[in-house]
Amino acid sequence: MHVSTELIVLQDPSEVGHAKNSVRLLSLVIPKTQVLVGEGADDFSNLRQYLDASTKPVYLVYPCDKSKSAEEERFDDEVILLLLDGTWKKAYKLLQLNPWLLQYPSLHLDLQSGSNYTIRKASRSDSLSTLEAAAMMLKAIEPELSVIPLTRALSAMVNQRLNSMPASVRKRYE
Repeated sequence: MHVSTELIVLQDPSEVGHAKNSVRLLSLVIPKTQVLVGEGADDFSNLRQYLDASTKPVYLVYPCDKSKSAEEERFDDEVILLLLDGTWKKAYKLLQLNPWLLQYPSLHLDLQSGSNYTIRKASRSDSLSTLEAAAMMLKAIEPELSVIPLTRALSAMVNQRLNSMPASVRKRYE
């Protein structure tokens, strides 16, 4: 899948080997996705240099008091999206350990429905997998882009995981 938007995922190290990792799937569907694993600022020093040298607008995908709705924002032809991959607690920790991220405007999504990523429990109603967040952000930035390959890939992974579970376990996710 070809996109004009540059996707860069800052991934908590504990997510790398996770069987339900949606970033791995995102990278398969959009091969140009950059995934950087780390926690502290030193882990992302090359990224900081890259972003400082870039002429493209950079946005952080993170809902907060100052974030703007991606659906209402006007975007240039090419932008860079920074996505934090991990549980809410881990994403918050990534943000706290990397205050340099706060220099970029934050974006959030106005969710019309819940997550389809039912195989992972979430503490918040606005929780999305990183793949879902990327797909919705891409749709807001590149309205003509079809994100069906992303949603189909996630759906297939969820169904495969659910079908491999014993019925007693599967009931917890339905």
